[in-house]
Amino acid sequence: MALNAACRSSVLKWISSPKLNWKAGAPLASTVGKQSERGYAVDPTKTLEKTSLLHAEEKEVVVTVKEIEDLSPTTGVPEEHVKTRLVKIYSPSKNPMQSGTHNTGHWQMEFDTRERWENPLMGWCSTGDPLSNMSLKFADKEDAIFFCEKNGWRWYIEAPKTKAPKVKSYAHNFAWNKRTRTSTK
Repeated sequence: MALNAACRSSVLKWISSPKLNWKAGAPLASTVGKQSERGYAVDPTKTLEKTSLLHAEEKEVVVTVKEIEDLSPTTGVPEEHVKTRLVKIYSPSKNPMQSGTHNTGHWQMEFDTRERWENPLMGWCSTGDPLSNMSLKFADKEDAIFFCEKNGWRWYIEAPKTKAPKVKSYAHNFAWNKRTRTSTK
């Protein structure tokens, strides 16, 4: 019984702390859906979980970096691959073999191609360049640019080629005065 009273008093002290916009003794229904002074509503299912409230306060902290940090000295990539390489950033076009547009809408990064040769034993294409086959996908163009600048690579953007769709109705397939109609004879 004494332990229960001690727990109850510590919970009441914590509830009445200024971190919560909830007074001790107030019914739960009075706090549902109301905005607190920090901008978020108190959830009645999680009001007694102190760790979740502290975690929510930690999420609000924003860290800003004033300049882009160059990672090229710490990556272990040879100097010739960092300073002399050019990166192409582009948005790949739709696959002509498929009718869907599932694998489009992202941006891709590829390195310029270097010397290649045909392997005399098997006839396979060989290269001594470890970065030529590396291709990375990004959600948007700015992420790809930021990644290139962070690694110290020079980059250029290839503008996406878009084709305007032709507006055409289904009735054009059956028009009598157009060349689209094929004969059945």
